[in-house]
Amino acid sequence: MKTKLKRLLTAFMALTLVVSGLVFASQISSPSVASTESSTWQGDAPKYVFLFIGDGMTFPQLTAASDYLGAVAYEGKKVENDPLAFMNFSVAGNATTFDSTSFCPDSASTATSISTGFKTLSGVINMDEQKTIAYETIAEKLKKQFGYKIGIISSVPLNHATPAAFYAHQPTRSNYYEIGLEMIDSGFDYFGGGGLLVSTGKNGDQKEVLEVAKDSGYKVYNDTKSILNLSKTNDKVIAINPTLVGGALPYELDRKSGDLSLADFTRKGIDVLNNDRGFFMMVEGGKIDWACHANDAKASIDDTIAFDEAVQEAIKFYNKYPDETLIIVTGDHETGGLTIGYAGTKYSTYLNQLDAQTMSFEAYNEKVDTFRAQSASFDTVLLDIQDNFGLVTEVNASATAYPNMVLSDLELSKLEKAYTLSMIDPDARNLSEEDYLLYGGYEPLSVTITHLLNNKSGIGWTSYSHTGLPTAVYAEGVGASLFSGAYDNTDLFTKMATLTHVK
Repeated sequence: MKTKLKRLLTAFMALTLVVSGLVFASQISSPSVASTESSTWQGDAPKYVFLFIGDGMTFPQLTAASDYLGAVAYEGKKVENDPLAFMNFSVAGNATTFDSTSFCPDSASTATSISTGFKTLSGVINMDEQKTIAYETIAEKLKKQFGYKIGIISSVPLNHATPAAFYAHQPTRSNYYEIGLEMIDSGFDYFGGGGLLVSTGKNGDQKEVLEVAKDSGYKVYNDTKSILNLSKTNDKVIAINPTLVGGALPYELDRKSGDLSLADFTRKGIDVLNNDRGFFMMVEGGKIDWACHANDAKASIDDTIAFDEAVQEAIKFYNKYPDETLIIVTGDHETGGLTIGYAGTKYSTYLNQLDAQTMSFEAYNEKVDTFRAQSASFDTVLLDIQDNFGLVTEVNASATAYPNMVLSDLELSKLEKAYTLSMIDPDARNLSEEDYLLYGGYEPLSVTITHLLNNKSGIGWTSYSHTGLPTAVYAEGVGASLFSGAYDNTDLFTKMATLTHVK
């Protein structure tokens, strides 16, 4: 009898293990759908939902910005960071970012995961892997089911991947004109920040997207005074920054006094959207990613700080309506393989030295164009580098406030090699594999300058592309507790959907 019971027990345990294995296997082999198991909410839905996405921003970018602020505050004499405002939120978590294509995903697929709860291929916006099924976004659901007003804000073009992932459904993120038309068709209430790419179609023969917008009832503003005067009396609005570089806001490092910031567009978005029924606002700090692609730490840090200032506009609103507001801050992926720590400085960091940089790589590229046109000498260029980045030669060592900013012979040779290549017309350059590893397709002189300054400050890079790090998540307000712990980025949608009761 005991033997039979033992056999039955053994068989039962084996069956249990098989069933458990099949359940587990089904979970890990079907990554395209978000999990709902850990997301329960019995309370009222938040009336006002802010979702901030720092493109290319996760733990390294946040750490670099807060460490830099601390280093500057103490003039490098004390190791202390100064956390960004949202880093003090009561809830913190992290989310994996891989997509159906890669462990190093892109903005289209990761924003799709966040906005719809589905994994997809890199480059695809709100469609399945076969590019046949379109997914409805959290923003579309909130507007359709509950009449929330919707705002989409970005420091980069409004038909770029991340903002597009909240209103568009395209097999490729490069369908900019089609995405622009979907932006208009969405009927969302406020679009603010950057301009539009390919606004007249790939062949330049289509009706301009903003003209289509006007025909559809949108009011388009692109002057500072009109944008700053926006209020809830305005109907559907598209507010485009008067100053655009490549369809985007200038880097914060290059922004001139009086120019609009990401925080300005966020504040005016709140003014336009504020209503008794509720609103959902997505705000993207897109140029954090662009700066990290180019390995420009100071540009990335300044845009991360500008992103935090935009979050502070939401915090001000939350302080007025704490029982009705939810703020979520996250990133979509990491860019550049940014690290705090560089082999050449061993354990030392000198992040306050970054303060010597006066302009982004993007702005300095224009200087390089001028140097090339004038056939400027290397000595002339070195003096300009001293003025704008604080890097000095041994001869001019007395001109620097930072002893570690004196260029070694090795560093000087790297600069001269990059200078020589940058003096050749870009179309005539014969770039090698080594050149790509050194410069990543960017202007050789500009990227070498930022590399040297970053390295001397204790910052390193591993890539000019995206990496596979998880992204940080911070939350404050109604239902914030759901965002603690570790989970997949698709669960960000699930948690928002659970809290707002959308179907």
